[in-house]
Amino acid sequence: MIVGSRSLGGTFDLESRQERLSVLDQEMVQPGFWDSQDQAKATIDESNRLKGWIDPWSSLDARVSELTALVELLEEEEDAELDAEFTRGLASVEKDLEVLEVRTMLQGEDDHRDAIVTIHPGAGGLESQDWAGMLMRMYTRWSERRGFGVEVLDLQPAEEGGIKSATLEIKGECAYGYLKAEGGVHRLVRISPFDQQSRRHTSFASVFIYQLVEDGIEIDIDESELRIDTYRASGAGGQHVNKTDSAVRITHEPTGIVATCQQERSQHKNRSTAMKMLRAALYQHALQEQERERAVLEATKTEIGFGNQIRSYVFQPYTMVNDHRTELKITDVQGVMDGNLDPFIEAYLKKIGATSAA
Repeated sequence: MIVGSRSLGGTFDLESRQERLSVLDQEMVQPGFWDSQDQAKATIDESNRLKGWIDPWSSLDARVSELTALVELLEEEEDAELDAEFTRGLASVEKDLEVLEVRTMLQGEDDHRDAIVTIHPGAGGLESQDWAGMLMRMYTRWSERRGFGVEVLDLQPAEEGGIKSATLEIKGECAYGYLKAEGGVHRLVRISPFDQQSRRHTSFASVFIYQLVEDGIEIDIDESELRIDTYRASGAGGQHVNKTDSAVRITHEPTGIVATCQQERSQHKNRSTAMKMLRAALYQHALQEQERERAVLEATKTEIGFGNQIRSYVFQPYTMVNDHRTELKITDVQGVMDGNLDPFIEAYLKKIGATSAA
């Protein structure tokens, strides 16, 4: 039972966050605060993030105090109505506490950022392309469940079905912090709907997660190291098919990182979006290089590749989604495909949190 705690604030370091918020509040009322728009925006964003932490914990702390008072009343005299109120209140507090405890695991420097999700099918043609499309839907549904915004930055449909690649921007508090648990190779086992002999097939798709880099963060990109190609956007055709070379592909030649966008009819807009995607990918690449230098042998920080399967989704002959990192297994495959990813994400965050603390 949690009501024995004198204060949740001490447990989750509310005091230091409140002190930092006070400092920011003072900065925001100083003359000249708006002289630097970028710095002002960064300060306001940090203030809002701190309030997003402080307000729920303060509210929960107050509710725990109320429950403690109820316990004291019940110890003095039995009361069925008060007992029922306490039971309801305790269940509500424990549920909200679990949610906030997961949030305390999202304290990395970039965890608060929006996320870019890129999905590529593995070898296998139509089977893998269909699987990649299913994953795109799964992440879209997960985002909608959380109230996050989803924008398709780039989508290359496959002619027979599914997708050749997709890039989504997920906008929401700690979107990257949650979705970083999803980076890796996802494996599907099912009776293929495309196989006339109804044989079982195994398909793969890779998911890459990048944090969306804010304009205020300096990323040194030498324009001379970029190769920019334009081409005609692919699509289903018809009267709205784009007949100009509006699609843009930007290649950062030193790293080989490629960003493409063909969603807009304007080449200028596609180029701007592709540059945003490239900045995010280069930032992630730089972080991965730092991680490799610091911890080459740490298994949790290896580079994503097709040999690194993080999760299997078995549709037949039985139903099971198995996360190979946490060993969490869920039999409700359809629920997972409809966006119920939180159990996997939370299990992963708890595992890496325990590993970091060890």
